[in-house]
Amino acid sequence: MGMVGGGRGAFIGAVHRMAAQLDGTIELVCGALSSDPERARASGRDWFLAEDRCYGSYREMLERESERDDRMDFAAIVTPNHLHYEVASAALERGFHVMCDKPMTLDVGEAERLVDQVERSGLLFGLTHNYTGYPLVKEARRRVRAGDLGTIRKVVVEYPQGWLATALETTGQKQAEWRTDPARAGAAGAMGDIGTHAANLAEYVTGLEIESVCADLTTFVEGRRLDDDGNVLVRFAGGARGVLYASQVSVDDENALALRVYGERGGLEWRQEEPNTLIVKSTERPRQVVRTASHGLGEEAARNTRLPAGHPEGFLEAFANLYRAFAQAIDARLRGVEPPPGADDVPGVHDGLRGMRFIEAVVKSSQSDQKWTIL
Repeated sequence: MGMVGGGRGAFIGAVHRMAAQLDGTIELVCGALSSDPERARASGRDWFLAEDRCYGSYREMLERESERDDRMDFAAIVTPNHLHYEVASAALERGFHVMCDKPMTLDVGEAERLVDQVERSGLLFGLTHNYTGYPLVKEARRRVRAGDLGTIRKVVVEYPQGWLATALETTGQKQAEWRTDPARAGAAGAMGDIGTHAANLAEYVTGLEIESVCADLTTFVEGRRLDDDGNVLVRFAGGARGVLYASQVSVDDENALALRVYGERGGLEWRQEEPNTLIVKSTERPRQVVRTASHGLGEEAARNTRLPAGHPEGFLEAFANLYRAFAQAIDARLRGVEPPPGADDVPGVHDGLRGMRFIEAVVKSSQSDQKWTIL
């Protein structure tokens, strides 16, 4: 793996690096770890990369790596949003597979071009909607798709945080600064940063696509240029209805992503801050508490569980499940064999396009007097 972005002081870059290396299937061999060449090379030395593979820019990295016999197999992109497309496009042009942080691009136009490029290249493209990597999220999806809940009627998904309840971006805090800048974050703030996670989780578990939205986005912190709170009514294909809200001004909330799905015969409830528990509801019996690594879990959940019951698995492990599956898919390509089960269970370029269309529709709906906006 080679990494673009994520050098000294970066949060998400460190997460990607740790997750990718958790199972011993991926080695970080090179990087262009900052937009500042000296900082980029110094960050590479921090991680004990070979001196000649600590690059000053991603273009230098792609050019030099493409000339090596022991070239990297894929590029991990962990930059702010506005660079995702240009780095991914350049990596694909050089023949490298890509794993990219979300949202996939800055706007729908870039996303559509990237879909076309991935399909023409035949290369693998992964998108780190990491919450899909949790074992009990996969178990929830299995139960929905097995028909345990019957026809889905209602979906409620929420992602409240409180870290931007004040104008943190004015203090020089790096993560707040770029996430509230339209030029680097895109058309949406909270809804683009964490609302896309909520939308992706709802679609992943239910298998239903969001068809239209009725959105109200608000910017509560004075002087902020993007939304910091949003409420969305959702219509899914097949008739299900939903409510989605994302907020970064919900004081004292940390990362309280939660999903509830209701069908004609039962329901499910999962919360990211208690990820090893899934609540299963039924019209015919008392609610059931399902735990990670417990008996009766499906193959997908079992395959993505590393530890015995009672040992917590969380955020890094969910990320690592995506990286491990991506590594298995690349390894199968390199050896010319069929990939193992689950190697394709990684969000991809079409999921990224859906995320960008969700952002576009929510922003358009919030600015319009029309009630519903079609994705």
